[in-house]
Amino acid sequence: MYVRSLTDARMMTELGGPLREAGLEEKLRGIVADVRAGTVWFSVIVSDDGGAAGSVCIWEHDWNGAPISEIGWMVLPEYQGRGLATEAVTALLARARSERRWDLIHAFPGVTNGPSNAICRKARFTKLEERDMEGWGGILRCNHWRIDRRRVRIPDLTTIPRALEA
Repeated sequence: MYVRSLTDARMMTELGGPLREAGLEEKLRGIVADVRAGTVWFSVIVSDDGGAAGSVCIWEHDWNGAPISEIGWMVLPEYQGRGLATEAVTALLARARSERRWDLIHAFPGVTNGPSNAICRKARFTKLEERDMEGWGGILRCNHWRIDRRRVRIPDLTTIPRALEA
């Protein structure tokens, strides 16, 4: 699922194009190490049929000379349009709230990525600006969204049957 997500042209359109498979195994090992160290939350989105439908993660990185927390998600084409990403993003935000972690969380979907911008609205992010961001394939025009999980009430997900697996 990981390699397929990053090498699929349809999935990577909004991120500057597909990545080459070379080097992805090493990148995934780095993510696993970061998850084990507790510096990244990376979860597989599981569909109703039990398949790996995509991923959602929160990580920290430097941006404009200061550390920020960012959330990102991807859902394989055959699982898109089912609300899985919205549920996964909301579930990870609820976890952040319950664990009192990742206070200010940013998201940077492409301005033309309607579904991802809708997820930000549904998850109660605030749109701050439209800006150019450096992506894998060059400069991308993105919407900058942010949520303060300490101040925004995250919906209760106890009635949602789908699961996230760390």
